[in-house]
Amino acid sequence: MKRSEINALIRSAQSCFAAHEWALPPRPRWDVTDFGLADWRNFGLVLVNLAEEPEYCEKLMYAQKGMTTPAHCHRKKKEDIICRWGRLAVQVWAGVPDESGEREFSMPIDHEPVMVKSGQIIELPAGSRVTLVPGVYHAFYPLSDECIIGEVSTANDDLNDNFFVNPDIGRYPHLEEDEPAILRLLSDKTA
Repeated sequence: MKRSEINALIRSAQSCFAAHEWALPPRPRWDVTDFGLADWRNFGLVLVNLAEEPEYCEKLMYAQKGMTTPAHCHRKKKEDIICRWGRLAVQVWAGVPDESGEREFSMPIDHEPVMVKSGQIIELPAGSRVTLVPGVYHAFYPLSDECIIGEVSTANDDLNDNFFVNPDIGRYPHLEEDEPAILRLLSDKTA
């Protein structure tokens, strides 16, 4: 990704957060990713780590229509994905998508257990959430032009607990420095 694209996405996220009265804490930790696929308009996400504790994590995320977080699971992390503003689609699988068929399984949606089929797309209006346990593969993307997404989870380990279906995916983008950074990202190397 070009640094100018990252800066533009951060500015869009900041504008969207402000327009919908989502105040960020002092010194939030930002990240922008194209999942190493060099196609952020189709595979991208802006993340703000609000809390990073040994027991739990909280993130606020931003995506524009067309930007998908590709199918992945966690082996340790349990998380709620919450539509904070806009409309969000979350596709879920009971296991590896190509191997799970249409197997039914129970998962909490808005804290109520619901039977879903592998591959099912759950549409979340603002305020709704899904709870994902370890091993449940999931992908998500906005149905609205922009979407503010929340995540509350057990401890977060982006480097060792993200298992993507696509083996070409990397957690962080390759950077092309075409302009100065407007803020430091989690993925930026220390000087």
